[in-house]
Amino acid sequence: GGVQNGGKAEYNYTVDSARASLVRQEDTIIFGLIERARFPLNSPTYNQSYASIPQFRGTLLDFLVRDTEVIQAKAGRYTNLEENPFFPENLPPSVEPHYPFSQFLHPSAAMININNVIWKLYIDELLPIFVASGDDGNYAQTAATDLSLLQAISRRIHYGKFIAEAKFRESPKGYEPLIRAKDKEALMKLLTIESVEEMVVKRVKKKAMVLGQEVSLDRNVKGIKYKVDPSVVSFLYQKWLIPLTKNVEVEYLLSRLD
Repeated sequence: GGVQNGGKAEYNYTVDSARASLVRQEDTIIFGLIERARFPLNSPTYNQSYASIPQFRGTLLDFLVRDTEVIQAKAGRYTNLEENPFFPENLPPSVEPHYPFSQFLHPSAAMININNVIWKLYIDELLPIFVASGDDGNYAQTAATDLSLLQAISRRIHYGKFIAEAKFRESPKGYEPLIRAKDKEALMKLLTIESVEEMVVKRVKKKAMVLGQEVSLDRNVKGIKYKVDPSVVSFLYQKWLIPLTKNVEVEYLLSRLD
């Protein structure tokens, strides 16, 4: 929990508290998928030749995310290391007084950011499997739902840093020799608990069934309809979210003794 010591909030994450946070984040991701699925693909949102913004090269999504991150940075979003920007290179400092967030992470490893990988994956691989094809012209609204979902997915994957630090603190002697040997495979093996992963995949499928069910008062409606296919949600976790989180854990541990 959080302990105030001399005005500094020291929150020590444990493996259990980090897992509890990941469970809560599942809801945010599922709601994000449901919101994005309200719109069809709307491919002009991701097409550089569609966006004609003066002094700006990029897509409408690039534009919306970049400018939103500038405002959120000023408001203090990125003073919390649980948040990782997609366009870190030109962010202004926060204008808000700093809340004393926990310095739980190891400083050199805390800067790991794989959002460029997440971004490409999201547009190329994820969108086509859970949104309908087509175009309804709502490009700005579409980009806004993309932003929320991208931030939720990014937070989940980069939470691997907190999980890795918590696991390292529980048994440093188990990790140190593998880190020194730069043995990625052995670290990945040590971090992997298949029973936990299977439980996550089952749980998100069940949550998607509960949270994404179309509700009708008409008794004649046959069968249950879902706003997002629950098996797509479990596939998303199994194929991308869990493996990428573990990649972040391994990268973090490799820098942990620097």
